[in-house]
Amino acid sequence: MNESAFDAILRRHLKYLPDGADIAPDAQLRDLGLDSMQAVELLFDLEDEAGVVLPDSAMTAQTFATAASLWAAIEEATAQPVAGGAG
Repeated sequence: MNESAFDAILRRHLKYLPDGADIAPDAQLRDLGLDSMQAVELLFDLEDEAGVVLPDSAMTAQTFATAASLWAAIEEATAQPVAGGAG
């Protein structure tokens, strides 16, 4: 997933982000309207787009705190081989 796709998906879940405003890497996503329900929907959208599954260890408030922390988690998951498969 590239940063542009990440940005577009993230924007759809930030109800308090003004149209056309930049998302600062250190902006608190909660302050921009990301609540727990939105975080779940965001997670599904990001996983679908990136073709990854975030590990349980990444399901923390810290991961969803800022755009930068969420991007780092997606990048890390993308670098990991997918577990499972035919069996």
